[in-house]
Amino acid sequence: MPAERNQEDLHQDYMVFISHAGSDTWVAKKLAQSIEEKGAATFLDEAHIAIGEDFEDRILDALDQSKELIVYFTPWSLTRPYVWTEIGAAWGKRMPIIGVLHGLTPEELNSNAGIPNLIKRRNLIDINKFDNYLMQLGARLGK
Repeated sequence: MPAERNQEDLHQDYMVFISHAGSDTWVAKKLAQSIEEKGAATFLDEAHIAIGEDFEDRILDALDQSKELIVYFTPWSLTRPYVWTEIGAAWGKRMPIIGVLHGLTPEELNSNAGIPNLIKRRNLIDINKFDNYLMQLGARLGK
């Protein structure tokens, strides 16, 4: 979380989990910052898991606390097992899953035989349309 944000300013009961490949961390941090500016708390593995902490337990705890999952889909995130594990856990909770595309089109993602239908059925957005998601999130938070 950015240092200038006060923890009390965030809706702690409304957390957004951000799933991404390690090589996409810089952009994932920018997505988290934008979400936090709308008033929701975020979970980003690099920012919220201490060195030496049980990574998988912390991921599961954060998914249990989250209300939404953002999946930052890039060509390299498609091959990351933890991205798919996090999607599966969110799907099992019937959590909204928002796919944000960068370097992929919805058609490319949908034509990939390895992509499960639970993703293909979603209304995926391009990274350049992320402001649309932020407006909807703000409405959900009453902002």
